[in-house]
Amino acid sequence: MICIPKTQMFAILICLALAPVAYGQAPSGAGSGTAPVEKCADLVKLSIPGSGMVITKAEPVPTAPPGTVRPSPFYPGTIPVAIPSYCLADGVIDQRIGADGKPYAIGFAIALPDNWNGRFLFQGGGALNGSVPPPMGWQAAGNAPGLARGFAVVSTDTGHKGAAFDASFMKDQQASLDFAHVAVGRVTALAKQIIAHYYGQPAKHSYFSGCSTGGREGMLVSQRYPTEFDGVVVGDPAMDTGYSNIALAWAAVAFNQMAPKDASGKPVPANDFSAADKKLLTDAILQACDSLDGLKDGMIFNRTACHFDPGVLTCKGTKTDACLTSLQVGALQKAFAGPKDSRGRQIYPAFLYDTGMIGGAPGTFSNFLPSTGPNPLGSPNLALSLDVDQRVAAVAADGNQILTDTSTWTNLSTFFGHGGKLIFYHGTSDPVFSALDTLAYYQRMAADNGGVDRVMRSSRLFLVPGMGHCSGGPAALDSFDTLGAVVNWVEKGTPPDSMVATGRAFPGRSRPLCAYPKHAQYKGQGDPEDAASFECVE
Repeated sequence: MICIPKTQMFAILICLALAPVAYGQAPSGAGSGTAPVEKCADLVKLSIPGSGMVITKAEPVPTAPPGTVRPSPFYPGTIPVAIPSYCLADGVIDQRIGADGKPYAIGFAIALPDNWNGRFLFQGGGALNGSVPPPMGWQAAGNAPGLARGFAVVSTDTGHKGAAFDASFMKDQQASLDFAHVAVGRVTALAKQIIAHYYGQPAKHSYFSGCSTGGREGMLVSQRYPTEFDGVVVGDPAMDTGYSNIALAWAAVAFNQMAPKDASGKPVPANDFSAADKKLLTDAILQACDSLDGLKDGMIFNRTACHFDPGVLTCKGTKTDACLTSLQVGALQKAFAGPKDSRGRQIYPAFLYDTGMIGGAPGTFSNFLPSTGPNPLGSPNLALSLDVDQRVAAVAADGNQILTDTSTWTNLSTFFGHGGKLIFYHGTSDPVFSALDTLAYYQRMAADNGGVDRVMRSSRLFLVPGMGHCSGGPAALDSFDTLGAVVNWVEKGTPPDSMVATGRAFPGRSRPLCAYPKHAQYKGQGDPEDAASFECVE
């Protein structure tokens, strides 16, 4: 595992291949929502005084048949529904030369469907951004992305160009500010103006959906731009990276300290646990917690009652495939517990013992244990010690903490006061950002806004068993429709007490994801593969 420098943010744009939903319907009073094709090309002439915006290209995009569009390298396959025709416009805002002599601008792309449903959707970013992704609104949106449903969708690079984890732009103050929060606000305002110009009427409702960095941006808009969006979806938010990076370094050191050495004396953490060791650990976790939700099915829904300690697997004698050495157990206990400073103060929450934390695929964001392959959390960080106090002091002194102040801002009185709805989701097998950190924020937010019962009128949190960072996992049902849920909540007043989830890990299986503090519990009868056989209980 590696420790990414404190000024960087872990994030990845991951699409959830979700259950089909109805789409393409305009809200009541939305009007025709239709624009002639020739109007698309005219967008390059659009000038908004004082905006600093230039639309560099605008062209119509024909209908794409089902199965022909893959919106992201992280999307598992192609979109199974048609993407109706739309106008695609690219633009830049505030072009300038930065302090480092490099050109900067806030880049964006906006998709304007020919058959508009009257809604606006901001598609959140990923990693350190640096490129403009296709604006389709596919994050947590089921088999029908927002664009397929008729949303006007915008995306942005948040003010710089570069690779996903290239933090060199932060040498420029304005680029750092743009990435931190300015670009999201600027793009939101201008996208709304473009929409109103193009269709001759403003959007009836505005939504935001993102995961990881996009999740942080979702929290950002509810906190800094509380009246701009009616509904916000936040997935696995990269909200506390200064401290989550310490947690990853802490875990890396724990695994490095027990790792076997190569011929040159360097630790080889990928050899810490054999395949048999990982299976033993996964089986033990399931043995302890799987049936607590009423059904032994390879998934852990009742997290509150789940208590596991790898110490039960400690060998009493010679190491075999049926036990773990005291060194292995100690490393696991230390890594999962999260970092503490010299006074014993918890610096970042613990990580949950969950199936995907143990046996994720190499080369992905689905491992907490060391693994082989091009894993961003893997080697080359081979440090054998970590001065937590020093790292904490460095985070506290880092001016770029403006990037992560979303983790401490809980006053959402204006956002909730204007009727805003906020949905969180987080995979319990996320090895990058602990699900317990998002839960802790939700609890703090609830306490500061009238308590959980009151906050649940406007915000819900869903923990997703087995899901890694934003999607995936060997035992996850990671396909669910948060976009549809937040639209129904905003426009119909129907709060999402639960959402039906499916996934590639268990073909033919469905389960309800229940809003915190409830979890899915098997009723004791009915088809165990059907969500209808479960109920939400505390």
